[in-house]
Amino acid sequence: MDRLDEEKAEEIVEIDLAGKSDVADSLIIASGRSQRHVGALADKIARALKEVGIGQVKTEGLPACDWVLLDAGDIIVHLFRPEVRDFYNLERIWAPERFKPAE
Repeated sequence: MDRLDEEKAEEIVEIDLAGKSDVADSLIIASGRSQRHVGALADKIARALKEVGIGQVKTEGLPACDWVLLDAGDIIVHLFRPEVRDFYNLERIWAPERFKPAE
């Protein structure tokens, strides 16, 4: 999360998946300003994860850099261009309780 902030990622959200999914314990979603920014974020986050001892980080989506997924086992990071993030709206899928309309 701190590294994403340092690298100027936008709208960084962490969703706790513990007890909700067997896939991971934490889901992090962030936006980059452009395809180039998303690609640079993905590269820097993958390197940072490896530096802290998370061995194999699987990456998907690098050629287009519209949506890049980094799978580090218990942590999954989704990096999007803003319009792609709006379209898929993962926050509402994984944490609908965080986005309920005010009554």
